[in-house]
Amino acid sequence: MSEMSYGLEGKVAVVTGGSRGIGLEIARALMAEKARVAICGRKQEGLDAAVSELGESPDLLSAAAHIAREDDVKALFARVKDAFGRVDILINNVGMNIITGLSDAEVSLWNKIIESNLTGAFLCAREAARLMREQKQGKIVGITSLAARRSAPAMGIYGVAKAGIEMMTRVMAQELAPFGAQVNAVAPAMVKTGFSAPFWSNPEIHDQIVKTIPLGRVADPADIVGPVLFLCSAASDFITGQTLPVDGGASAI
Repeated sequence: MSEMSYGLEGKVAVVTGGSRGIGLEIARALMAEKARVAICGRKQEGLDAAVSELGESPDLLSAAAHIAREDDVKALFARVKDAFGRVDILINNVGMNIITGLSDAEVSLWNKIIESNLTGAFLCAREAARLMREQKQGKIVGITSLAARRSAPAMGIYGVAKAGIEMMTRVMAQELAPFGAQVNAVAPAMVKTGFSAPFWSNPEIHDQIVKTIPLGRVADPADIVGPVLFLCSAASDFITGQTLPVDGGASAI
């Protein structure tokens, strides 16, 4: 990260999927900005490892939560509010996929992918929105995907879910605008995380992917951090309802 300051000192941020990958790097950057950060994930052992890596701090909270479960999400936001008094930023980062097409997908698989990606994002955004309406300010940033705009083999249900997040971003932006809160999203192409490792770790598939990216490489998690922090900062106060592609130029082709 550069020495640029985003003016986030003292802000309270919730990062879902914050124990690894993109979420962990965002949490790390927010802490470097001296924000107070709550990371959540399903498994406590993963959260414990993330806290060990980030460094224990009174400004870092970890909470195990399954964000597709309404009670878990309500408990998560209540805990953050009890600990820090408010929520200024939500990073809706959780994502999962099971490689499948649409034509032969079982309903149980559809439900699993939609719940983890779209329903969970909705529940978290709804709880954050309720607090932000009271506060008369706030920032919600979703992590979508190039798959929301470009169909790809075996990414069908995931792409549908991420496209839903983009529409939810536009709808919630309109709803929260009168309360001084902004809702935006970032849409990466492939990022080198454990989530996408089956693709980029295979040399043949990796080379095929890179051919579709004008900048000639797969993104690192750090490439996503700067755009996210910009959307969390006062510099984006007049931007809302937008999805910013962070894809090395892939969507320009």
